[in-house]
Parts: sequence; structure tokens; C-alpha cells
Amino acid sequence: MAAPELFEEPFNADDYVERLAWRCTGVGIKEGGDHFDPKRLLEEFTCHIQDLKLLDDRIQRKVEKLEQSCQKEAREYARHVEELLKSNQVAFKHFQELDDHISNVATKVCHLGDQLEGVNAPRQRAVEAQSLMKYFNEFLNGSISSEVFSNRNKIQDAADIIQKLHLIAQELPFERFSGVKGRIASKYHDMEHQLIIEFTSAQKRGDIARMREMAAVMLHFKGYSHCVDVYIEQCQEGKFLFGDPFEEAVLLCQHVSRQVGDVFMSPENVMARLVQSIYETKLKGYVHERLEESLKNDVEQYLCRFHELYSRTLTLSKHLAELNIGTDHHSYLAKLTKAAFLSYLENYIDMEIDHLRNRSSTILQRFYESKNHQKRPIAVGSIQDLKERIRQRTNLALGPVVETHGETFLSQDVVISLLQESKMAFERCQKLSDQSDLPRNAVRIFNIVVEYLCNEHMDYALELALLAIPSADSRNTSLYFLDVVHQANTIFHLFDKQFSDHLMPLISSSSKMTECLQRKKEVIEQMEFKLATGIDRTLNCMVGQMKQILNAEQKKTDFRPEDEGRVINQYTTACAKVCTYVRHQVERVRRSMDGKNVEAVLTELGLRFHRLILEHLQQFVYSSNGGMLAICDLNEYRKSADDFQIPLVVQLFDSLHALCNLLVVAPDNLKQMCSGEQLTALDRNVLHAFVQLRVDYKSTRLGRHFS
Repeated sequence: MAAPELFEEPFNADDYVERLAWRCTGVGIKEGGDHFDPKRLLEEFTCHIQDLKLLDDRIQRKVEKLEQSCQKEAREYARHVEELLKSNQVAFKHFQELDDHISNVATKVCHLGDQLEGVNAPRQRAVEAQSLMKYFNEFLNGSISSEVFSNRNKIQDAADIIQKLHLIAQELPFERFSGVKGRIASKYHDMEHQLIIEFTSAQKRGDIARMREMAAVMLHFKGYSHCVDVYIEQCQEGKFLFGDPFEEAVLLCQHVSRQVGDVFMSPENVMARLVQSIYETKLKGYVHERLEESLKNDVEQYLCRFHELYSRTLTLSKHLAELNIGTDHHSYLAKLTKAAFLSYLENYIDMEIDHLRNRSSTILQRFYESKNHQKRPIAVGSIQDLKERIRQRTNLALGPVVETHGETFLSQDVVISLLQESKMAFERCQKLSDQSDLPRNAVRIFNIVVEYLCNEHMDYALELALLAIPSADSRNTSLYFLDVVHQANTIFHLFDKQFSDHLMPLISSSSKMTECLQRKKEVIEQMEFKLATGIDRTLNCMVGQMKQILNAEQKKTDFRPEDEGRVINQYTTACAKVCTYVRHQVERVRRSMDGKNVEAVLTELGLRFHRLILEHLQQFVYSSNGGMLAICDLNEYRKSADDFQIPLVVQLFDSLHALCNLLVVAPDNLKQMCSGEQLTALDRNVLHAFVQLRVDYKSTRLGRHFS
């Protein structure tokens, strides 16, 4: 029989066989050994297999028995569920019958109640009419003796009677009942007064229940609104004397909002009246006092305080909008805010524009005074345009050159001050302008920025800088226009940032956006045209300076020395000075500009530099040693061209270097040299013209190589 300990969990067949072998022989199958007896193991396995078969049969019979028991229990459970379903259906049928019976009884009870009410209501009205007739009779006779009118504890009943008598009296003809109508009216007003006194006393005591009772009675009287006014007046008593009215208003309204719902039937209307009272009396008076005081001292202080008070009022409205003051509370609060500042909002933008104009003018005036500079009128119009065209085409100095001693008359500090003033103006404009007027007001501020920043400061500085640029043949080496370009570029970025950050949000949804974009485009194009003109004339001056260096330092004997046997220098003095000058100017261009502007200006300067060197070299006749020296110069010029980092300029100087090789190559190799990669694309006349510069051109008949 298989031992239970052989079936350990988790069951593994290999481990099971191994444990069985151990029990039989004392040695595992995997270990083997000298004492291993396979026959005994086989007999044990055979016997054990028979035991396992017997065990399997017993387990199978037990499983079948359990399955039969389970099926029997399932049938019993299904039968029990079926019985429960039948019982439930019977119970549901009884419940429906009971529900129908209850409905019938309820219908009969309601019908009986309606009949009783139909009988009782006329009776009550008759009793009430009789009672009113009794009280009316007292007023008719003039002797009011009922206790209800003299007992303070019955003031609510008395108020109800007087209110109904007052309605009845209004229907009576005046001729016959003038006396009783007058007495009822007098009592009516006296009752209103008593109710308000009682309400006020309860409010001072903090008796919310009594206040609610009095307010409910007063609801049917004409003086109900006076009751609300008294309540609001009492709420504000002792408030808004010394503290911050904005903070006190929030605290007061939050406190009242928690109480008013327990007192009045329409708390949102009472809250709206309270807010209206605060805005029209407390805040309006506070605003008037503070602004009138500021207006006497300084306009800037007035505008800043105006903006501050208006912003705080909008914040107050935002807090109050969270309270229950009616459905359309946003427009209601906006209307109250406008009313509180109405007299100041009407002329706000005119004061803003005048202040911005004065501040901008003062900032510029102080700047020019710090430079000891008196602004000079700049000629404009057709005559100036004509002079400019003539100067561009001929490089003639039409009129005296203005000497500025290197002063650009541009200041980043001034620009920041102007933009800061306009930024605050835009912020105030956004808050203080009506939405329909906001784009138009913002454009007016923008026009001031253009007038003083762009026209009075930048354009004036550019005009002065243009006038200060010397002519191309001048010996004046002061070329500070690139400094102007650098500062103007920085100012453009600041101007454009304010345009995007502060103006565009105010005009983006209006037709004024197109107008401002066009104005900005025109201003920038005008400035860019003047900058381009100045850069062009500055490049002409640079080339003129290089030409003067070459004319002064380059000698004809440099390239055709009398003594051909002397040692050749590395390069000429003229070349060294020109290369030094060019490197300095390239660095200035890189410091003064950014982006693609650097590439464009350096390309133009490189082209003019190449043209100057080409024309300069064509002025001389070259011996063999002179040609070698020219090649040495070209090597230095190529190094300067590499500083440009412009492929076109480098290519042009490589070609020019190849041309200079024609000055020293042996006559028999000329044709091969001209067919080289760098010279094959050049015109044959250009090559021929360069070969003609050789001193041996005529003697060796070099011209036949180009025939």
C-alpha cells in the first residue's frame, strides 16, 4: 500500500520515484552505487503499481458517490427555489390589492377634506369679514377700543387688521367716508412706524427671530422698502470710519449675507440694495476725496491712484459676485463701478495722452541736456530727397558734415524709460477704458510711442548719424554708424516686444489691429531704409579708407623693382595695413549686427573689397619678382577674406589668386594655367588683360597664347 508521506505537496513525479527508491533500497536511483539491487527495486515498483491501481479505484468510487450526492442536493435546491417564486407571486398579488385599497381610501379622504374645506372656508371668511366690520365700525365711530390696537404683544395681529382695513378703505368713496379713511390711513402709517421701531430694536439686540417676524409683517406694507433701508443703515453703522473701505465692504457683505436669509423673504434684493448703498455713498465719497487730493498735487500720482482705486473696486466686485445679490450680478456690479468713477472716466484718456506726451518730451529733453546737445531741425521733403539721391549716386558731400564726436544720440535707458511710461499707460488704459473705446484709446497711446520713441528719438539719431558719415574720399576715419546700427537693433527688439505684449491684446479683436500693424510696418521700413543707406555709405567710406591706404603706401617699384636680385618681402606694407584695417572692420560689423544682416553686410563689404584689390592690382606692371610679391599680398588678402566666412568672397579671392599666378608662370605654361579649374570659367578678355600686366608681355609675344 502506497504510504501517504510519498504524496507531499507540491507533487513531483521524479521526486516521488526517488523517495520510493530510498524506502526500498536505502539508495537513490540517481546515486547508484555498489549496493544497488535492481531486482528488488523492480519487485517493489511492481507491487507499488498494484497498490496505486487499488487506490485509484477507491478514489473513483468516492468521486462518483460525491457526484450523485451533489446532483441530489441541486434538485432539492431547485425545487425549493420554485416554491419560493410561487410564494413571492402570491405576496405580490396581495400587495397590489392592498395598494389599490389604500388608493381608494386616500381618494375618499381627499374628497372629504375638500368638502370640509369648501364648507369651512366661507365660514372663516364670514367670521373674518364680521371681525373686520367690527373694527371698521370702531374707526367709523372714532372710538378705537379694541385691545389688539393697544397691546404691544399683539402688534402683528393689529398690523394685519390695519393692512386689510387700509385696502378696504381705498375702495370706499371719499365724500361719504373721508373721516374713516383718514383715521385708517393715520393708523396705517402709525403701524408702519411702530413695526420699523420694533424691527430696529430687534436688530440692535441681535434678535433674528423677531426681525424675521417684523419683516414678514412689513412685507405687505408700502413702507417695506423703508424697513430694508433701515436694516442697511443699521448694518453700516460704525463702519467705514477709519479703516480700508474695500476690506470693510467685503467683511460687511459677507457677514450680512449669512444673516439676511434668516430675516427677509428675498435676501438677494436686500444684498443688492446694501451693495448699491456701499458703492454710491461710501466708495464714491472715498474715491472722490483721494482723487481730488492727488489731482491737486501731480497728474502722474492722480493716474496711478485712479488705476489703483479702480483695480481695487474691480477686485471688490469680484469678491461680492460670489455672494447672492441676484442673477445678473456681473452687469449690476459693473454698472455700480462705472457710476462711482463716472466723472473721472469721462476725461481719463485725454489726461493719459497729455501726461504721456509731457513725460516723453521731458525724458528726451533731459537726455539731450545731459549731452549738451541742442536739437537741430532736420530737413525733410523733396529737396532733402533730391540731395540724398545725388549723394548716393556720386558720393558728393552736399552740405557740411555734422561732427558728433562719436555720440550716437541713442540711449537704451531713455528707450526703457519711454517704454515703461507707455507700458503703464497701456495697463491703465486696459482697466479704465470702456470695452468699446479700448482699441481706439490704445491706438492713441501707440501713436505717442511712435512719435517720441521712433520719430523724435530714433529717427532723429539716424538722421544725425547719416549727416555725420564722411564722404568716401574723406580722411576722417570716424565711422561710428555701425554703433548706431547696433543700438537701433536693440531698440527695435524692445519696441516690437511691447507691441506684441501690451498693444496687441488690446486691439486683436478690432479693426484697429490692421491699422497698427500697417503703421508699425511703415515705421520699421522707414528706419530700415535709413539704416541701409547709412550702412551703404559706411561701406563706401571703408573702401575709401582702404583705397587711401593703398594709394599712400603702395609704390610702383614694389612690383617692378630696379634690383631684381634683392630678397622678396613676405608682403608689402600697403597689404599689411589694408588687411589690419579689414579685420578690424569685419569685427565691428559682427559686433553691431546679428542674424542674416551680418552675412548680407559682410558679403557686400567682401565684394567691394575684392573689386578694390582687383582694380588696384591692374594699375601696375609686374616683373617676375614683383609678380611673386603680388602673390604674397594675395595670400594675405585671402586670409582676410577667410575672416568674412562668406563662401562667395573666399571664392572670388581664390580666383584672384589664380589670376596673379599668370604674372609669374612661364610663357609656355600660360595656356595650361588658363585651362585650370579656377580660371576656366573666367572671360578670356579678363585673362588676357591680366597677362598684359607682365613686364615681358611684348618682348615674349605672350599675346599669341590668347589668339
